[in-house]
Amino acid sequence: MTQAEIKLCSLLLQEHFGEIVEKVGVHLIRTGSQPLRVIAHDTGTSLDQVRKALCVLIQHNLVIYQVHKRGVVEYEAQCSRVLRMLRYPRYIYTTKTLYSDTGELIVEELLLNGKMTMSAVVKKVADRLTETMEDGKTMDYAEVSNTFVRLADTHFVQRCPLVPTIENSDLGPPPPAPTLVVNEKDMYLVPKLSLIGKGKRRRSSDEDAAGEPKAKRPKHTTDNKEPIPDDGIYWQANLERFHQHFRDQAIVSAVANRMDQTSSEIVRTMLRMSEITTPSSAPFTQPLSSNEVFRSLPVGYNISKQVLDQYLTLLADDPLEFVGKSGDSGGGMYVINLHKALASLATATLESVVQERFGSRCARIFRLVLQKKHLEQKQVEDFAMIPAKEAKDMLYKMLSENFISLQEIPKTPDHAPSRTFYLYTVNVLSAARMLLHRCYKSIANLIERRQFETKENKRLLEKSQRVEAIIASMQATGAEEAQLQEIEEMITAPERQQLETLKRNVNKLDASEIQVDETIFLLESYIESTMKRQ
Repeated sequence: MTQAEIKLCSLLLQEHFGEIVEKVGVHLIRTGSQPLRVIAHDTGTSLDQVRKALCVLIQHNLVIYQVHKRGVVEYEAQCSRVLRMLRYPRYIYTTKTLYSDTGELIVEELLLNGKMTMSAVVKKVADRLTETMEDGKTMDYAEVSNTFVRLADTHFVQRCPLVPTIENSDLGPPPPAPTLVVNEKDMYLVPKLSLIGKGKRRRSSDEDAAGEPKAKRPKHTTDNKEPIPDDGIYWQANLERFHQHFRDQAIVSAVANRMDQTSSEIVRTMLRMSEITTPSSAPFTQPLSSNEVFRSLPVGYNISKQVLDQYLTLLADDPLEFVGKSGDSGGGMYVINLHKALASLATATLESVVQERFGSRCARIFRLVLQKKHLEQKQVEDFAMIPAKEAKDMLYKMLSENFISLQEIPKTPDHAPSRTFYLYTVNVLSAARMLLHRCYKSIANLIERRQFETKENKRLLEKSQRVEAIIASMQATGAEEAQLQEIEEMITAPERQQLETLKRNVNKLDASEIQVDETIFLLESYIESTMKRQ
């Protein structure tokens, strides 16, 4: 656990949950698993506040607990899960593109609340969609429920682990903490709910006109509450499934850039066919026959079986080896080599970073060492056709930044420099780890900069929000245009310009965060895949 990761976790926890949760979370990240009283003592926080902070962290899957033999419950932070909060906007946007606004809001609610029952999600999303619709239109619960079922069928949402039911015969003191059990069969099984109704608007004009006090309104409905049909069955967003989708999209995009749109569509079809059958950590997809791929191509994609076979042969013969041939039955059996694809994407990322940092000639040397595996300095100069002095400077510059490494092979046991070979090589795994560490530092810097920008302009932002609220309330009461214009003029021209500059800067910082996180995702996926193969 590096200092850069701890700092980034601290910033994310503070931004999402506040100071107390951040203090407890970071303490657990630094110290490992700790019991409740030790956490309270070490952080100087009251037991009640620590309990509440741990409840929030457990609710959002950021902390796990386990009961030791002595009966003590210890809490442990999930650092990797905290870092996933960076990717929340990307998860939500992905669902929007796949399942429209309804899917977007379902995943957003699950991410914001950590765990929710299906009925609660459906009602909340229906209410939110109804508020955005025109007067007189409402969102039906059944429509939201159907989208939820589709998300569960494609494994984008999954059930949370449950407390097992204990029979009455098992008498005895209850355990200090419940043991949660995951039922693999029912993980994506949606309960049969007959949710009848439509979304409600937050404020109805009829109720406001009646002038009834707000506190009295709910009392009419609380007495005859029906039991929740899916009580105890909680759902959460399946982040691993989103990561699988991001990986597949990156592979498809890489194939499209290297070859053409048709070949990328063939690879997309193969990945889509193996989405559910292939585990996310597998190095290869399940073998697929040419005939199966042909039948599964999108409707209206007019390519003949012969052309498909030619494309598959071309993909299998490509030096990058994204697609491999595993047999000849069924017109030829093909697999997608997921590990090779991730390794190629990580290597391309490293090459791009070297080119941006050190220039195209350094990138040429880097690619050369990558291709030839081991090279002496004289060989680098000859192969790259770069003068000796320049080549030496470039090699030492990349060596000092840990993009390439130096391997010594002595001819004699005394390691005398005159009798030792010095070979330059690229350790892709080591370089990827170094770059990942720098990405964490970059994102932490971006978040701090964004917070600084908003803090510096806090007074102006508050004034802008007040003016917008006044205008909105006046528009609702039917104010004249001249009155609205007068309120708008409360913000002067220089202040308006300052707000525009702030908005532009914050948008740039947000976009940069998302772009750096894309690099983090590729590097993390490659490192994880490589570690599983070793």
